[in-house]
Amino acid sequence: MIKGTTELFRPVGVKELELIRESGYRAFPPRLSFQPIFYPVLNEGYAAQIARDWNTQDEASGYAGYVTRFQVDSEYLARYEIKIVGGSQHAEYWIPAEDLETFNSHIAGLIEVVQEFHADS
Repeated sequence: MIKGTTELFRPVGVKELELIRESGYRAFPPRLSFQPIFYPVLNEGYAAQIARDWNTQDEASGYAGYVTRFQVDSEYLARYEIKIVGGSQHAEYWIPAEDLETFNSHIAGLIEVVQEFHADS
């Protein structure tokens, strides 16, 4: 972990991962018109659950799910509340879509792919 940062995770599908690659693994792509929030999660297990159980069943995700890990400046992140959306392990931030460009500018280092899941596995 980079000093002064918070480690976060984000489950993504094939298309979103390609756009992350195109950024040099430095930014998440803008949200689509029907996606009002960007939701990075606080633990790898929750991200894996989404990638494995949802993304691999979703045509729009390319029937694949990837878990990304990245660091965000903790001071910047403090402006957002942690939301619990199920059990206590289901903790995430809700970043308004219009804030994503600024959020991306506060990512320290690179976005890494740490797990992947496919519908046929």
